[in-house]
Amino acid sequence: MHSLGTIEETSYLSTMNSPQYRKIMRIFYLEYEKMHFQLYKEDVLDLLRGEPEFISYTMDQLKLDLEALVKWKNLTPLQDPGRVYTIADYKNKQYRYTMSEYAVEIERMTIRLENLFLESGNLSTNFFVRLENSLNDAEAMNHRSLKEINEWWNLIQEDFKRLNQNYQDYLRDFYSGKSDRLMKSIEFVVHKDKFIQYLNEFVQELQHESRRISVLLKQHQKLIEEQLLEKVVQSELDIPHAMLEMDGKWKPSVRANVFGKWNSLLNWFVNTAEHECESQKVLKITNDIIRSIIQNAALIVQVQNWGISRKDDYKKFLELFLQCQNMEEAHRVSAHVFGIQNICHFKVNAPRETDSINTSLYKELPQEYLLKPHVKTYREKKDRQGFTDKSFEKYLQKNAYLQKIQKEKELALHYIRDYRLDFSRIDEVVPEIAKNIFLQWIAQASISSEKKGRTEYGQEFYLKQGEGNCVLKCSDGNLTMPAYILEFKHE
Repeated sequence: MHSLGTIEETSYLSTMNSPQYRKIMRIFYLEYEKMHFQLYKEDVLDLLRGEPEFISYTMDQLKLDLEALVKWKNLTPLQDPGRVYTIADYKNKQYRYTMSEYAVEIERMTIRLENLFLESGNLSTNFFVRLENSLNDAEAMNHRSLKEINEWWNLIQEDFKRLNQNYQDYLRDFYSGKSDRLMKSIEFVVHKDKFIQYLNEFVQELQHESRRISVLLKQHQKLIEEQLLEKVVQSELDIPHAMLEMDGKWKPSVRANVFGKWNSLLNWFVNTAEHECESQKVLKITNDIIRSIIQNAALIVQVQNWGISRKDDYKKFLELFLQCQNMEEAHRVSAHVFGIQNICHFKVNAPRETDSINTSLYKELPQEYLLKPHVKTYREKKDRQGFTDKSFEKYLQKNAYLQKIQKEKELALHYIRDYRLDFSRIDEVVPEIAKNIFLQWIAQASISSEKKGRTEYGQEFYLKQGEGNCVLKCSDGNLTMPAYILEFKHE
């Protein structure tokens, strides 16, 4: 677990002054590529001031940044005794700075990340041919020197690595969010044929070459695993590594690395009882991409056709139809516009002018039938018109209502004599409206503790009950009820 600790050398990539630190390290790396391994701080400052954003950059700032990079082990200071001329120079310690091994690899990684989307992958099939040629030399390699076997093995691994990396980088773009939006755009339709052709050629070559490589791997598997790989391990161990020789785990790790790479190559082309080989998975992925491209292109074309306005075409056809001299010409225009038709018979429940079955359809008058879409989102169009002034109708209705109320009031008050309404003394037939009003008054007073009520006309009254019952003659029948008496208050 010691190798999985914190990598202090990457601190300059994500700190507050990261742009300054990264620019300094990039200058060191570019000079490192030019074989200028050691730089003085004056050289670094001159190179920094060549950038527009570092024109006002001072030596004091550079010293602080260099100290931070030295602290993070990105730079290694080397004191230059040849440039010491005074005691002050010796105390100031004139240093030359060089990049550490970690720093070089970190800068390479950052450059790789910056150009990740510029270096697009490809589906070149040359690596299949090179792998096949290298595997054909397996028997001959058994009699070669360890150095030649090591070069042969490295060539196979380099070709396999490039093949695996290139197809992953290329197919990765088709599963990114940006590519998905691009494949559904109208501009993609123009380029879809090139993509399909390119992918089809790769699929054909992969099917052909992977089968041949699979046969070669099975044919030479025993030879490679029992003899050649052991020689490859020995050739790797013969290469001196000063730092790794001190580690006792060096030999087992080399052996595990070599056999692990061989198993990866074998699993890429040869099926096992547990897993399908990677080449078959690549075929399925590529076919899915081709199918997706075709479906998206067809959908885009269909959407384009939906958006085309045929208004001008319809106008032209209508003009041609109106210019027809007889029914025969009208039939020809119809055939040109609609093509061969599947005749549908519609039955409309509407009266006909004649019941003759021999009458031609074209001799009858056209009938209109409103068709509505059978979808939930359909809504009938509303006639957008202004509001109609109905003040007069409202006035008429108001007058009719007031007259009705006045009539009911006169009818109800007609039976009141000397501020009393004695139901036992009413001999005439009472209309139904008056009966309902009387019952409302009685009910209102009955629920009151004081046996008091008020009519809708504002008159206050008291309810008293006479002796026995009485019969109230009504237009809808006789009503037997107690002999109630309503006494109205004098106003």
